[in-house]
Amino acid sequence: MSPVRRCSRTACGRPAVATLTYVYADSTAVLGPLATYAEPHCYDLCAEHSERLTAPRGWEVVRLADASGPARPSGDDLEALANAVREAARPQERVAEAGGSGRRTADPMEVARRGHLRVLRSPDS
Repeated sequence: MSPVRRCSRTACGRPAVATLTYVYADSTAVLGPLATYAEPHCYDLCAEHSERLTAPRGWEVVRLADASGPARPSGDDLEALANAVREAARPQERVAEAGGSGRRTADPMEVARRGHLRVLRSPDS
């Protein structure tokens, strides 16, 4: 089986680009970008069939904006990711000044630690 989802229309083998869902309570047909997963009550449509879609008399067709491909990370997202990686790579050596044992002191907000994850105390308490 091909990993590419195909148009749900009979005898159409073109790749799907949009997903059609009916909202019966509102008499609305909603056409949006291709859903992440194939749902049993949704229909995948190719570009040609999604453009030519019409709804029954008395129904409304809502066409959601197509993002024209996957959303790309913005510069801010990439910068935040780079800063998080730098912070994680920074040595966490806090030498106890009293006693000079070379042992790290606990953060007053840190309650517990498991691997690289920390549980922090609520600022209210």
